Amino acid sequence: MIHSIQGIGSGKLRRLIARFGNACTAWHHLVEEPGSTEDPWLLQISQKLKELDSSEVEERLHAQGINIVIPEEDGYPELLRQLADAPPLLYYKGQLSPSKESLAIVGARKATPYGRAAAEALAKEIAEERIVVVSGLARGIDTAAHRGALAGQGITWAVMGCGLSFMYPPENQKLSEEIMANQGLLWSEFAPETPPEPQFFPARNRLISGMSRGVVVVEAALKSGALITVDFALEQGREVFAVPGPIFSQMSRGPNHLIRQGAKLIEGFQDICSEIPAFTEGRGSSTPKETNSIMSTNNGQDKKKPQLSSEQEKVLEMLSDLPCHIDQITLNAKIAPELIPLVLLELQLAGRIEQLPGQLYVLAYKS
Repeated sequence: MIHSIQGIGSGKLRRLIARFGNACTAWHHLVEEPGSTEDPWLLQISQKLKELDSSEVEERLHAQGINIVIPEEDGYPELLRQLADAPPLLYYKGQLSPSKESLAIVGARKATPYGRAAAEALAKEIAEERIVVVSGLARGIDTAAHRGALAGQGITWAVMGCGLSFMYPPENQKLSEEIMANQGLLWSEFAPETPPEPQFFPARNRLISGMSRGVVVVEAALKSGALITVDFALEQGREVFAVPGPIFSQMSRGPNHLIRQGAKLIEGFQDICSEIPAFTEGRGSSTPKETNSIMSTNNGQDKKKPQLSSEQEKVLEMLSDLPCHIDQITLNAKIAPELIPLVLLELQLAGRIEQLPGQLYVLAYKS
């Protein structure tokens, strides 16, 4: 209940535990023996605790399906428990399960179709290997990673940059429910009423890497939250992986930079488990199943499909990962201009291309 006091975050709670030995002893001294200390900070906490209705706090948490786990209890993420700055408590929604191997996938919010498809395909492959996919439930790559894990009928954990009374981003409410319905969890080290604020997300990123054996960056700008997660991963002794991207894409600059700095370039799960033996230990001596490279996802250019008309073929030949404006397509496609909108619509409905804001079009990557 000490953590329910406004201004008492994980850092200050760790200070209290370090001073009194554990949270129960701290509670006893601050509530039952407030006169035993003259420290103004502790006296202020003691006064706030007297004003706190603990039963009301418990009822509010229960009503929202929010639970608490501490490092000494089963279900607290094993890798996170080993860190010196592990949160003294974690809030969670969902059903705790025995400790499992886990891997983080992070990346840009403004992800490209290529990046989303790569993240989803890789997460699906990892989930099929019974490894938990950890991400931050943000737009873009995070969302694709969670969806990929669910598609692989696996477990995925979402680490929030706010309290669990909030859903951020709000459009991922349904996705969060799907995560919990499939044995996944929502985690936060912030008190439930903590709103999503920019300063909280770096701390969230520390937990994403701390819970995981390694971190995979799919797309990211050179200055981004994903690369902050990489910094934490390196400090924590985690492995760092990167999915290469098109050299003309701004979203490829982060992972391509990491590869130049020594991060392992990956195209599929086998590239990862060769660096993390724990992912294959205890699974028998049989040869690992053959897996597809995420770099070979169908990008809508399979010319063997007979369904495409000659006009559709001409438009597809013009498109790539880089956005192309409808005017440029009209100018260079060598088909009647009045047919262009219809052809583009047909290709979108067939899942071969995607429309971006501003009448821009790119190939749609499908796993």
